[in-house]
Amino acid sequence: MAQTSVNQIVSELRDRIQHLECPVVRSKAVLPFGVREIDERLPNGGLAYGAVHEFAGGGAGAIDGAAAALFAAGVAARTKGKVVWCLARPDLFAPALAQVGLHPDRVIYVEAIREEYVLESFEEALRFGGLGAVVAELVRLPMVASRRLQLAAESSGTIGLIVRRWRRPTEAADFGHPTAAASRWRISVLPSEPLPVPGIGRARWLAELIRVKAGESADFAIGACDGQGRISISSDAADGSGQTSRSIHTG
Repeated sequence: MAQTSVNQIVSELRDRIQHLECPVVRSKAVLPFGVREIDERLPNGGLAYGAVHEFAGGGAGAIDGAAAALFAAGVAARTKGKVVWCLARPDLFAPALAQVGLHPDRVIYVEAIREEYVLESFEEALRFGGLGAVVAELVRLPMVASRRLQLAAESSGTIGLIVRRWRRPTEAADFGHPTAAASRWRISVLPSEPLPVPGIGRARWLAELIRVKAGESADFAIGACDGQGRISISSDAADGSGQTSRSIHTG
């Protein structure tokens, strides 16, 4: 075989290997929170791109559920590019998303009549690539479906954010079932930060990192997302009392 042909074959093999390795390389990129206490708990210092992450309210009520949605919106706001938000219930309050940095001109809403169609739209958007983030509001997330979504995110390097929503209290128990998500968060509303004068302080949340692949779970008392989607450790927790280490979870 001529040397030229051999070199051409080797070159083609290298191109194929590089193409196959691209999703793996992209999946190592992360989106840090910019908060040391939180980022040091996450593999590589942030939420992984090319992966799916779950968020749910700490209770079955609408208030904690709204906090979880805003937390996820704050994450999406800190990405670059368009954000696709898939939902089956047309009750999302866009001005609230804008207050945490996710402005309407960045969001493409995909409204479906059934949750199965939300899953399909979410997967399609994840595979499409070139998006800042893809968000889906779901009640249930079976393990098989979560694995498929995780593979879709890995194939494009896009970050997928799933907001678990409950129509009734009994559905909240579904969040206890295992999924293939890279991280799982539970967000609860805390009393607002106290002010030296009468008034309303910054909203506060309890962010529970209840599972993370290759990392430890922990609790954080945080200030709610600001106008750029950024959070902060609550001033009441500056001494470290707002962070509680949990058991180790690996995936």
